[in-house]
Amino acid sequence: MSDFGNVIERYLAVWNETDPVARRAAIDELFAENVRYVDPLAAVEGRAALDALIGAAQQQFAGLVFSSGGPVDAHHDQARFTWNLGRPGEEPLVVGFDVAERDAGGRIVQVLGFIDRAPGS
Repeated sequence: MSDFGNVIERYLAVWNETDPVARRAAIDELFAENVRYVDPLAAVEGRAALDALIGAAQQQFAGLVFSSGGPVDAHHDQARFTWNLGRPGEEPLVVGFDVAERDAGGRIVQVLGFIDRAPGS
C-alpha cells in the first residue's frame, strides 16, 4: 500500500517520542486497541502494554534514536521494513526487521520484530 511508508514513519516516531502523554496519544491514534507486539525480547498485547514497553526501551537505550533502515515493502495490509537504533549521525548499534499488519481502519494490529544485529551478537 502506497501510504504504508507514512504509517511506518509514524511508528518509528512513536518509539522516539519521550514525552509520555504525547507518546500515548500517538499510540492511541496509530495502533488498534488490542495491538500485539512480539520481538525476541518482549511479547505484549494492548496499547497500555506497548506504551510501557516503549518507555522501558527508552530508559534502557537512553540517547539512542530509531530510524528507517531503507524503503518499506508493503502489500495488502502488511509491510516489512528495516530499522536502525543508534546515535544520530553514527553507525547504528542495533539493526532490526519488523513486519507490521494493519486493520481495515488503518491501525496497526500486530508487529512481529526481529533483531538482525546487536552488540555482542
